[in-house]
Amino acid sequence: MTKLLIDECLSSELALMARERGHHEASHVVWIGKSGWKDWELKQILLAEDWVLVTRNSEDFRGPREAPGSKGQYSDVSIHAGFVCLNAPAGMDLVLQKELFSEVLDELDTDGDLTNQILEVTLEADEAGIQIERYGYPAE
Repeated sequence: MTKLLIDECLSSELALMARERGHHEASHVVWIGKSGWKDWELKQILLAEDWVLVTRNSEDFRGPREAPGSKGQYSDVSIHAGFVCLNAPAGMDLVLQKELFSEVLDELDTDGDLTNQILEVTLEADEAGIQIERYGYPAE
């Protein structure tokens, strides 16, 4: 199963959801004692320990949506365990976090290998639905 690390901008309840779905190594940044760490510090742990980061701070890691890889913490990374972005137009309460993360877990049930991939789950601005996109990163 996928080794998921939930960013501190998201609820630790997502890590519990992941564990209930079989991702027994799922954890939360606070649980591993990395609360308050800067993105560049967290990146070192993610890469060294093969964590898949789940965050809502997508741009900080992948760069702008229109040009992933042009900036961000992973722009200089050639191999990584994967990255999950939960995107919503406005504030993201716990109910919405769980709804989007449930889609992530469903996608991982289908194909759990996110090596050098980004999985983005986005609630469209007009709330027309949830979009799921998976792509290589860095681009091949």
